[in-house]
Amino acid sequence: MGAVPTASGVTFRVWAPHAERVFVTGDFNGWSHWQHPLAVEGRGYWSTHVRQARPGDQYKYLIRYRPQRQDGKAQTLLRTDPYARAVTGPHRNGVIWQDAACPKERSPFVVPPRHELVIYELHIGTFAAPAARGIGDFRQAIAKLPYLKWLGINAIELLPVMEFAGDYSWGYNPGHPFAVTETYGGRQALRDLVQASHEYGIAVIMDVVYNHFGPDDLALWQFDGWRENNLGGIYFYNDWRAETPWGHTRPDYGRPEVRQYLRDNALMWVEELGADGLRWDATAWVRNVYGNDGDPGGDLPDGWTLMQWINQEMAAHRPGAIAIAEDMRNNEWITKPVEVGGAGFHAQWDAHFVHTVRGAIVPAQDEVRDLAAVVEALCHRFDGDPFARVIYTESHDEVANGKARVPEEIAPGEADSYFAKKRSTLGAALALTAPGIPMLFQGQELLSGGWFDDHTPLDWSLHERQRGMVRLYRELIHLRRNLGGCSRGLLGPHIHVHHLNLGERLLAFHRWDQGGPGDDVVVVANFANRGYRGYTIGFPRAGLWRVRLNSDDPRYDPAFGEFICPDVVAAGVVGGPAVDGMPCFGNIVIGPYSVLILSQE
Repeated sequence: MGAVPTASGVTFRVWAPHAERVFVTGDFNGWSHWQHPLAVEGRGYWSTHVRQARPGDQYKYLIRYRPQRQDGKAQTLLRTDPYARAVTGPHRNGVIWQDAACPKERSPFVVPPRHELVIYELHIGTFAAPAARGIGDFRQAIAKLPYLKWLGINAIELLPVMEFAGDYSWGYNPGHPFAVTETYGGRQALRDLVQASHEYGIAVIMDVVYNHFGPDDLALWQFDGWRENNLGGIYFYNDWRAETPWGHTRPDYGRPEVRQYLRDNALMWVEELGADGLRWDATAWVRNVYGNDGDPGGDLPDGWTLMQWINQEMAAHRPGAIAIAEDMRNNEWITKPVEVGGAGFHAQWDAHFVHTVRGAIVPAQDEVRDLAAVVEALCHRFDGDPFARVIYTESHDEVANGKARVPEEIAPGEADSYFAKKRSTLGAALALTAPGIPMLFQGQELLSGGWFDDHTPLDWSLHERQRGMVRLYRELIHLRRNLGGCSRGLLGPHIHVHHLNLGERLLAFHRWDQGGPGDDVVVVANFANRGYRGYTIGFPRAGLWRVRLNSDDPRYDPAFGEFICPDVVAAGVVGGPAVDGMPCFGNIVIGPYSVLILSQE
């Protein structure tokens, strides 16, 4: 489909089932409207081969459409190719594109398994934007890859980069789904980012938007002239099913040609551009008109089978690529295998975790913190799989739309204050030590304040001012990935919250994979505005437990350091009841709103 370069020119193929005639016009024929007609192939497809056409030429389709009514006058429509790999200029001409061969990688890149992933969500337009211009691009993002590798990140997730209206956008308004936006540097620059990321050991996950298109600058709208109810035409539902919160532009998941279009788009990101997975936006609105569970009247069965089919196609064409859903309904069928009726995603964003943990760290009053709910969030899993969820305290949705960054929510206007630092890092530490796939949002480690705005570049001057906070995040990530060889349990599936003191607002949990020294990890989290000395908790084994991280360490901030916990010697319980159900116990020191991570050699 689209414009396909060959050795003898370019073949053009387009789907326009209601057209009387179709022509292709462009640089190669002086923009003649009638010189190159397309022939009927059947089933609404049209094609031709143009020997004069070459990669780099701009083009459009000219569609002759006659409304199906007695007085219907023929219309001539100039349309951008739905499959255009690039579009340019104010008229949104398609560009004939031929991908250059990627240089051979020194070694094939292997996507890290889910239990090892640490994702960094970023928006190309603001992540590395120069202050003077205010819009970042792929090449500027490449320059930040050494930093992300140093931080410990091994996967980046890009907010959508499909061509959208204007220069400023989150990306969730795709107008030309197959084109990579020129605002960020275009298709080749994205391929360069993917290749460079792989050289640094970083996977690239693309955000895709299939719950709606546009609604602005939308190439697909009434593409060949036909429509019903004055809605979108052949690519869209033309009845009540078109309705979404973002416009009446839901694709028609039941039409075979539209299903193929979406399937082809999904595979393009991993096959042609080298990405390592997809994160689907708002899948609840792919499977239900209103984004609801338990609403059979609004269900879209064709949306469900579309997700199943594309996930199966992804697995067949790019084994190892990860499929993530932003469903936010905590529906375990999203991540069940297709074979048993599930949607077939590998993981989904866990709404239960983010809302519960933010609810426990944002309020000023300790008495409102619900640690019982936090325990449920720590242990939550979908269909028994702890790594079928992505857990976080900040994402693009959670730090905008009336909400702000966690430090800003804690202390409005004072994101670098003591309590903002303490409680925001408490939440981040839980995300990085609980079972699941942890995710950070760009600048979280810099203690960015305010809220996410696509016009406001990330303030990298914070890196120096908050170097202690950055160090804390780095050490948390390195422990999460067991890069020091002493915390393998954080990669494991097991968690047991063995200590829960609702009155003192302190909990402790045991993480392990196979168990034993270097594997077992004990995490202690204090949700109170007071520290404790000589506080007794249970340990799974006797002997020396080294403090691998104390978030109250003054290395992270000069205001910290009043509660320094020495390494703990755990002793066996003799002649008395077990402590926290554990065979051993030890005494810890922990600061206000702090986390301890302990393990044995």
